[in-house]
Amino acid sequence: MNMEDIARLAGVSKGAVSLAFSGKPGIGDETRERILSIARQAGYTPRSRVRPPVRPSEDSPRGREPAVLPFLVVANSGIVTTHYDRQPFFRELIHYLEKSTESGGLSLLISAIDMERFEDDLRAVAEAHSDRGAILLGTNLNKEVISRVAERLPKLVVLDTCFETLPVPFVYTNNALGGYQAGASLCRSGHRTIGYVASNVRIPNFDNRRRGFDEAMREWGAKVLPEHEFSVDPMVPTAQEAFKSRFRRLLNEGSPLPTALFCESDFMAIGAMKSLAELGIRVPEQVSVVGFDDIAEAVIVSPELTTVRVDKEKMVRAAVRLASAAGDSPSGLSVKVAVDTVLVERLSSSPAPLPTE
Repeated sequence: MNMEDIARLAGVSKGAVSLAFSGKPGIGDETRERILSIARQAGYTPRSRVRPPVRPSEDSPRGREPAVLPFLVVANSGIVTTHYDRQPFFRELIHYLEKSTESGGLSLLISAIDMERFEDDLRAVAEAHSDRGAILLGTNLNKEVISRVAERLPKLVVLDTCFETLPVPFVYTNNALGGYQAGASLCRSGHRTIGYVASNVRIPNFDNRRRGFDEAMREWGAKVLPEHEFSVDPMVPTAQEAFKSRFRRLLNEGSPLPTALFCESDFMAIGAMKSLAELGIRVPEQVSVVGFDDIAEAVIVSPELTTVRVDKEKMVRAAVRLASAAGDSPSGLSVKVAVDTVLVERLSSSPAPLPTE
């Protein structure tokens, strides 16, 4: 049983279930008790959680509620599923959020807004938190959805995406720089026949990575051939048949293989390496592979993955700082904070192989 099931049984929105679990206002006592009773009977452990606040000093005013920092996730939209916190990149973001808020004496409240009940869930969250600074995971969201959330939560900070024409604070990765770093590094290593592994679900982060990569290709006089373009599921870090079929066709036709692949995320890179291994293609001796994100799994796979490091901790610290300041002051000018990337070279990439005679 999940939050959706409990909401259905209780006859309320998923946002109301989140408020009941977090102990926050916004719903009546009778509704809260009905939700909690259903959850207890089902043996359900809430995924939304509040980090315990730092114990106040004796000089602190008594009776003051601990400062709460809401972290909002719009689930069932794009690459962010109901189980987003099981995905490595988002799991690491949440880890740093918990670490950052705890060190700042804040209580972190994680709440999911279901895209299928967007207005009801957003209304419940806004009723409880419109006067607080809050962080919204923006990875999977378009401009319109972020605007609607910001209208209800005027002290909002958006994490992991950016729309320059929205007057909203954003903290995000410089994805174009990361794509450029990956492309330029491969070109410096002698690669000119480079393939591109793209997500079949598009978000601005991926588009900006492609933009930076293409800029590096132009500067080095290289380009991606149409037969070296691959589209994969970004959420499946295993061998994918569509990718294997494209590569197998190149082998069968005797066409030149790309000597390197740039993948829009580490999950896609790990899946590509597994596909290549099943086809008998050696990494990096025959094909170098470069990913993006530097998730923990990048050093577990063999060979260890060369990747573009996203400084998740720095992004989170900046977002928490902005949201905390917004909660203590009226809404004012918004800022946009871009965090630069670094290429981390490991064993999945090497100089381009010498041409065979």
